[in-house]
Amino acid sequence: MQKIKSLMARQGLKSPQESMADLSPVENLRIPSKEELREQREQPMDPQAEQEIMDGIEDVCFSNDSFDMVQHELEKLPPELNLQELEEHRDKLKRQQAAVSKKVADLILEKQPAYVKELERVTALQTNLQLAAVICTNARRQLSVSKEGFTEASLGLLSNQRRRQLLTGLLKSLRTIKTLQRTDVRLSEMLEEEDYPGAIQLCLECQKAASTFKHYSCISELNSKLQDTLEQIEEQLDVALSKTCKHFDVSHYTKVQLAYTLLGKTQTAMDQLHMHFTQAIHNTVFQVVLGYVELCAGNADTKFQKMQYKDLCTHITVDSYIPCLTDLCKALWEVMLSYHRTMQWHEEHDQHETTPTTDGAAAAESDQSVVDRSYVKKKLEHGLTRIWQDVQLKVKAYILGTDMSNFKYDDFIVVLDVISRLMQVGEEFCGSKSEVLQESIKRQSGNYFKNYHRARLEELRMFLENETWELCPVKSNFNIAQLHEFKFMGQCRSPSISPSRLAGSSTGPAQGELSLFQQYLQEGNPFEMHEQKEEETEDVLASNGYESDELEKSVYQDYDSDSDVPEELKQDYVDEQTGDAPLKSASRETIRSKKKSDYNLNKAPILTNTTLNVIRLVGKYMQMMSILKPIAFDVIHCVSQLFDYYLYAVYTFFGRNDMPAPSPSLPTHGGRDGAPARVVGPACLYESSGLGLISSRLRTTLNRIQESLIDMEAVGENVPVHSAAEDRKEKVPSPHLSQLVVLTNSGTLYGLAQRVVATESLVFLAEQFESLQSHLDTMMPAAKKPFLQQFYSQTVSTASELRKPIYWIVAAKAIDYEQMLLLMSGVKWDIREIMSQHNVYVDVLLQEFEQFNKRLQDVSRHVRIPLPVSNLLWEHCIRLANRTLVEGYANVKKCSNEGRALMQLDFQQFLMKLEKLTDLRPIPDKEFVEIYIKAYYLTENDMEQFIKNHREYSMKQLANLVNVCLGSHINKKARQKLLAAIDDIDRPKR
Repeated sequence: MQKIKSLMARQGLKSPQESMADLSPVENLRIPSKEELREQREQPMDPQAEQEIMDGIEDVCFSNDSFDMVQHELEKLPPELNLQELEEHRDKLKRQQAAVSKKVADLILEKQPAYVKELERVTALQTNLQLAAVICTNARRQLSVSKEGFTEASLGLLSNQRRRQLLTGLLKSLRTIKTLQRTDVRLSEMLEEEDYPGAIQLCLECQKAASTFKHYSCISELNSKLQDTLEQIEEQLDVALSKTCKHFDVSHYTKVQLAYTLLGKTQTAMDQLHMHFTQAIHNTVFQVVLGYVELCAGNADTKFQKMQYKDLCTHITVDSYIPCLTDLCKALWEVMLSYHRTMQWHEEHDQHETTPTTDGAAAAESDQSVVDRSYVKKKLEHGLTRIWQDVQLKVKAYILGTDMSNFKYDDFIVVLDVISRLMQVGEEFCGSKSEVLQESIKRQSGNYFKNYHRARLEELRMFLENETWELCPVKSNFNIAQLHEFKFMGQCRSPSISPSRLAGSSTGPAQGELSLFQQYLQEGNPFEMHEQKEEETEDVLASNGYESDELEKSVYQDYDSDSDVPEELKQDYVDEQTGDAPLKSASRETIRSKKKSDYNLNKAPILTNTTLNVIRLVGKYMQMMSILKPIAFDVIHCVSQLFDYYLYAVYTFFGRNDMPAPSPSLPTHGGRDGAPARVVGPACLYESSGLGLISSRLRTTLNRIQESLIDMEAVGENVPVHSAAEDRKEKVPSPHLSQLVVLTNSGTLYGLAQRVVATESLVFLAEQFESLQSHLDTMMPAAKKPFLQQFYSQTVSTASELRKPIYWIVAAKAIDYEQMLLLMSGVKWDIREIMSQHNVYVDVLLQEFEQFNKRLQDVSRHVRIPLPVSNLLWEHCIRLANRTLVEGYANVKKCSNEGRALMQLDFQQFLMKLEKLTDLRPIPDKEFVEIYIKAYYLTENDMEQFIKNHREYSMKQLANLVNVCLGSHINKKARQKLLAAIDDIDRPKR
């Protein structure tokens, strides 16, 4: 009955009483009685109809045990209730309930026999369990009696004995474990003492002992702790290994290597060492640069520490650039020195290795050692290039991080010196040519030198435009080696050695043969900036060109004494070609003037402040070349521009034809060697001869300088319109002569003193360049040496050739040649008697020469005039005078034999007086005059041959000679023939 109720509860059914209680009062009135229900239940029902009624029940009624049928039916009620429909639905539900109840009752009746049978089995099982409980109770009682009476005492004795043995073994193990526990403290002490080999040895022994007691749980923990300790030792060992990268200590490194050998990680240690060296280079340079950047930045908020090294280098200031570079190289030197000493340690260690034994285990260990040593050796050798490459890249980033174009020269030289020393370190370190450093410093040097040279050219132009061409007094023994800029040449025969290397190698002959790593192996640093001791002051200047007043006085006091005059100076003149001297003895004045000239030749060189400045610049340029050979050609090219500009300035100031145009009334004459007819006036003589005085080589040189170096647009001259702006940047405006220099005063011989100082300073500068040629040649790349040879052969050697056009201007203006022509035109030459007195024009001409000689001496009191200059001036004046004489004789319309004799008398008088004024021998163009005078006496045939052979005379002079001879010994027919011959000679020139 209980099962039925539970089943009904699961199905959500209620008892008839409960169902009745749930019905509404209205429904209660209509509920049938129990008898009706019984009748309905007992009323037979067709099984098929019953099944159809059950099938009509909704599936939701069987969904779960908690389904509420009443609630479900109430929810289904429509909003408006219909009593009839409700009754019909109620009847339907009653039929369904009756069918379900009948079905349940049938099922219960069907299972009733099985239930009775199962109940009987349960009752039998309960009886058997009660019997088994009684048997077990009796058995336990009997076992308890046996245990107390027989086995407890004997088995207890055996158990105690066994326990005693186990505890004895345990005590021994515990003592060992206690010892192992205490090794942790000892290991810590050994690590603090940096006894890495001992710590590793102890740790390995502890691990071996711990493996024996690994069955204890505490030992597994201890073993793990020992493993951690071993790893900690390896970490500290790695830190200790990294310390050797900056400061190598033999004993420290020996301990570290022995420790790695015990660990069996020799190769790993070498890999780690190279990694540490790379890291040390990066950290070192970063910290050095960061320190200077932060120091210069002050309290700036910029996060410099987060910057990349390359970006950090761009924040270095100009003032801190050199100290930072020096400290950078010092730090990198320490790293490379540590690597070098590391290699030395391994080489020495390999030499002291013992020979392998015959024992098998030892032999195997020795083989492994050989493999390790071979690996270490190769790794170290390969690491040399890698380490140096890292150093180069770091220094390259630093070099290129700052624009050096505005550095001071001395600062830039220091930078080049430091980098040159660093490249020397690299060559000794691994044999590298330091291409990376060379390329970076070449880039910076090119930019710097381009700007520096441009500034120096502008500075030179400023000096030249403000130069008054006064003599710069230097001592007679002046030499460019005395200047500070050329000190490096005295220290070094080979230009490839940097000044810093010279400083290092000059400390002693023995030390100079050692490499940098040998010199600074134990202490010191090749990049230490020693304060340069103040060198001795340049002692090159003298007072007024003399080393002392006493010397000056003694020189002039000795003029009256000729006891020490060489015999050859007592002669009138000496032929430079043959060495022969004329028989005529020299006068006292000649000897005295000879001695003065000889004294002058031995005096101090003639130069200006600008000349000295150019020489100093050349020294600085050469010093830069000696430190940095890759830009040697560019520097030498700039050196040549300095000389070119100085030469061009001297020519522009003093060598150009700035004289007024000739008067049309002045007569002309023919030049020597078939030159065209020229006007004889001083301006025209210069115009016609001045350009001829400039050799084709000098003219080519001047044109080249003007095209390549002079910015003609700046001076307003005609230049091509398409002249590129970039080309103009490389050029310099033509200099202008200072207004303080006066070249038009006849009293100073038209600025002769300034002309001498300018010209002779150029010659002196050329001589200094000649003395430096061999040194420059050693620094010039082989492919570029033709440029240097061409510079010397076409430019430097032409400096002395400027003397002619410059001094010709003075000679053309110093003597009044026009006055002489006018005086000669008033002389009557067709006289009939031989005259014993020369004409007045000769005296006037000689007075002009005496005045010239006086002015020349006045100038020489202020500026020493070298003998070649004095001779050249006299040569120009005498040559112009003689050509003027010939031109005057060619202007004669009528001339007799007596007139020709008078011409000879005048010329001999001129020569005799002239020889007393000058030491120049032979007299220039003497034969030029004599031959022309004597040609008057030639016959017709000889005259024709004379015309063909003497083309140095102009057509007008030859024609006048023929015309004057007409009637005396040449007839008209011969005259026409000779004039036709003259015309034939002149025709090819037209």
